[in-house]
Amino acid sequence: MDTSRRGLFGLGALLAFAGTAHAAEIKADDLLFTLPVTTLPIVGSKQRFPVRRIYCIGRNYPAHAKEMGSDPRKEPPFFFEKPTDAVQYVAPGTVGDHPYPSLTHMYQHEIELVAFLKSGGVNIPVEKALDHVFGYTVGLDMTRRDLQHLLENQKKPWEIGKSFDHAAPMGPIHPVSAIGQKTKGSISLAVNGNIKQQADLSDMTWSVAEQIAHLSTAFELKAGDIIYSGTPKGPSTVVKGDLLVGKIEGLPDLSIRIV
Repeated sequence: MDTSRRGLFGLGALLAFAGTAHAAEIKADDLLFTLPVTTLPIVGSKQRFPVRRIYCIGRNYPAHAKEMGSDPRKEPPFFFEKPTDAVQYVAPGTVGDHPYPSLTHMYQHEIELVAFLKSGGVNIPVEKALDHVFGYTVGLDMTRRDLQHLLENQKKPWEIGKSFDHAAPMGPIHPVSAIGQKTKGSISLAVNGNIKQQADLSDMTWSVAEQIAHLSTAFELKAGDIIYSGTPKGPSTVVKGDLLVGKIEGLPDLSIRIV
């Protein structure tokens, strides 16, 4: 694992995430082995943000929902998860090498605004939801589309199409205190200089606030949770050598090259 991209926390941080009543009684020698905690840098701070869970909303821009066979707002929002160690951190002004994954011949990009929570709860009212957001960044929900469709057609879980190594490239976190809430602004993705996805954040069917409210009815949201807020229409298939540049107004670009 690339520990320069993921800070390694000590036992105290691991136990804090364990959430068990007896965590304080556990000693280092009681663990068979320790695991790294996925963290991300925070712009303007020496502190890092530890990632607890990654939630992703599906089909959250009307045009994308229609191209995927759904009718927006006629069904409730739905979510899936990615593993926290799927995060691939890419520093602004650099191009991250992104490995082409196994088992797919239809590898596709989905550009998204990513929200980071500093607190949480259950049954959070929409009007209070954004109070829990710490910051935002640009992210990519990389997808093995052929596997997703194959399993979807077989009425089987399609997690393997979304949840794999390096499936969640993203930049550093920009605190709300510095940039404000991201409720509008252009969002786009270009492959080798050709625009493939383009919309405005205000086009979301379910806003970030609504996503938080819906998620909190199914899960107790907590500090460290992050939310991929959906992608515009136009995800396209990429191959080795392609350069992807994701843009969200007011945030640095996110650039990766498929290798």
